[in-house]
Amino acid sequence: MNAGRLLARITVAPALLVAAWLVVGLPLLMGGVFRPGPAILLWVPVAAAALWLGLRRRPRDPAAEQAAEGPLGPAPWWSAAGVIAVAVAFLVFEALMSSEQIIVRRDPASYVQFATWLQDHGSLPIPRMLWAFGGGDPALRFDSPAFYEHGGSVVPQFMAGLPMILALGGWAGGTHGMLLMAPLLGACSVLAFGGLAARLVGPRWAPAAALLLALTLPMLWVSRSTFSEPPALILLLGGLSLLHDARTERPRAAMAKAFLSGLALGLIVLVRIDGIRDILPAVVYAGLLVARRRRSGYALAGGLALGAAAGLVEGYLKSRPYLDYLHASLNPLLMISGAIVAGTALLAVALRWNVTGRRLRAAGAALGRGRLPGAAAILTVLVMVAFAVRPLVQTVRRVPTNTDDRLNAQFIEAVQKLDHLPLDGTRQYSELSLYWVVWYIGIPALLLATFGAALLVRRLMRRQSPEWLLPYAVIVWTTVQVLIRPGITPDHPWASRRLIGLVIPGLLLFTVFAAAWITKRLRRLGYSRKAVRVTAVTGVLLMLVPIVITSAAYMVGRTDQKEVGAVDAMCDRIGPGRSVVVVEVGTADRFLQVLRGMCGVPAARAATFAAPPDVRRVIGKIGDAGRRPVVMGSKPEQVAPYGRPRQIMRLRSRQDGRTLDEPPGGSWGLAIDVWIAEPTAL
Repeated sequence: MNAGRLLARITVAPALLVAAWLVVGLPLLMGGVFRPGPAILLWVPVAAAALWLGLRRRPRDPAAEQAAEGPLGPAPWWSAAGVIAVAVAFLVFEALMSSEQIIVRRDPASYVQFATWLQDHGSLPIPRMLWAFGGGDPALRFDSPAFYEHGGSVVPQFMAGLPMILALGGWAGGTHGMLLMAPLLGACSVLAFGGLAARLVGPRWAPAAALLLALTLPMLWVSRSTFSEPPALILLLGGLSLLHDARTERPRAAMAKAFLSGLALGLIVLVRIDGIRDILPAVVYAGLLVARRRRSGYALAGGLALGAAAGLVEGYLKSRPYLDYLHASLNPLLMISGAIVAGTALLAVALRWNVTGRRLRAAGAALGRGRLPGAAAILTVLVMVAFAVRPLVQTVRRVPTNTDDRLNAQFIEAVQKLDHLPLDGTRQYSELSLYWVVWYIGIPALLLATFGAALLVRRLMRRQSPEWLLPYAVIVWTTVQVLIRPGITPDHPWASRRLIGLVIPGLLLFTVFAAAWITKRLRRLGYSRKAVRVTAVTGVLLMLVPIVITSAAYMVGRTDQKEVGAVDAMCDRIGPGRSVVVVEVGTADRFLQVLRGMCGVPAARAATFAAPPDVRRVIGKIGDAGRRPVVMGSKPEQVAPYGRPRQIMRLRSRQDGRTLDEPPGGSWGLAIDVWIAEPTAL
């Protein structure tokens, strides 16, 4: 196997494996039997079939491919070796620096607790276990951040895609195995990005592309904790690569790869519900293929429909409170999606109908003539200029309308106070979104990305570089929307996760394309090969320097450590046969699901109106049920009214710092104390 074939295959394998796991895992989860035996037993043959269909080559012109030395064209050995080396080094380094976020404060720990429940029980929802408290009581609640009390049960927030993936790591290596899935998924994202760059820009540029992405702070950050962005990125990049490969395949092989591509893209919805937005350009692309009577268009559409339907079914049946919470943004997105699907179907019919098809094709051809391609390139530059001047003309604010908004405003004010900024909890800082990008990739890369995007849109309108059509549409569609409205709490590095989903990888892809175009231009102008190589290396270094400057401090700083050991010790000190009532809000937010999932003990929180007599009444009911009550808080005086206080956790660690108007840097202290009292049941 030559380097080109190896690079082509190894960079789509992660997407095929992840898609196969989700396809197998979802029916088991829906049936309440998501257990290691049946899941792995079914995954092996499904993954083997996906790899066989997705990796084999059936070129339409074997002689031409053989002359080109493989599907990616001439590829030196160091191109494949370089991409693999970057991914492996990234995996090893991130595994050494991996965090241990399992105490619920933000999304990573919420995903771990979701996955822990699936790993041990294989079903949803989570029972409240009222029997352990002597039945229901108005003084008790069972909800906590990311875990809703709904329909007599506890329902985890978020989609089930990432927790199902993490559960595989949990089955293999417990909590530490689950946490190490984050570096593995991040390394696979880097690998997949190198593969797409090799296909669209050239194999010689793939190692540089992989290195640029791997060293950005957001990529380093989301690969140290259990975030949903890396698996979604694997599916997106792998799906685009599979569809690229299908273009030169024989019809049956092209249909198989197009279906797998659509399935991978559609399954993003099972990982992140906002993935619906990202795959809409693929829907239009499938319609255009159908209009051109390409059978691969039907296969792509079928895969998209199946994958997206799987995500929506899981969301509405297993994560309904989460979708209800998002209704203000999700419902318009679903309506827009429906309109685009309907419009695409009508366009496909119109293009295939001779009467309208000729006119539409003629109109499309006219767009590629004259000054329109140049105007589109200029418009691309003007859009970036508009984002750059946006802070001068707009300050984005959001007036709180519900409890979550008010809590978010309070959090922003707390960060502003620590960062010595004017207090205004309504500020969203969205007008700075392009400057966020500059923080993480630097001005040289952004300028090259803008040039590359402008150059590509001109070429596409002239019907050149057709392999870029769908990747370009997906990147531009998502990037513009994210920059307009990031839709995330604006503290960094937290907000950078919104950029790593596609904005930063997409812009870096444009950057590498522009750098490759410049070197080719220099070669055509007659410069020596040595001068061109020096220029290429210098350009890559010029892009790397700002990235490394921003990432350097974070790269060698470990945060969120010691949590696994602290939780294990806490669970041992509580012991079996207990029912825990948490009387302090912060402790309940952090530990309610930890107690249920990792300690295996029933847990509830005291309602906001609950007074000591209410808690004592609950204690008595727990004793009547034949269990030992435990009252938990963060300070001894909170549990002292119910018995002798005893400290069962004293965690001192570091957490990521938070900034709002400048690049993130440094870390903050993290202190978590847990005290309990074990009263005699009344």
